[in-house]
Amino acid sequence: MVRTPLSDDERARGVALGRVLQQARGGRSAAEVALRAGISLDTLRKIERGAIATPAFFTVAALAEVLDLDLNDLADRLTARARASDRMVS
Repeated sequence: MVRTPLSDDERARGVALGRVLQQARGGRSAAEVALRAGISLDTLRKIERGAIATPAFFTVAALAEVLDLDLNDLADRLTARARASDRMVS
């Protein structure tokens, strides 16, 4: 199966997600957050830098739980960033 390449918008959303998660992590180590979320440190680092632009829902949900983020709030923040980015491009 061949995977469809990501669009520029999907890559931008992935970078935005990574930034929000990294900010929410604050002073906690990436290793601690990854362990508590049940994912590898490498996976967390890739998500935070946007290399995994479309992580699995349950991965995002596990990170949100560890970071005390509400999934609805997280979605709202990412949607707001996308809209702001769209306005800057227009």
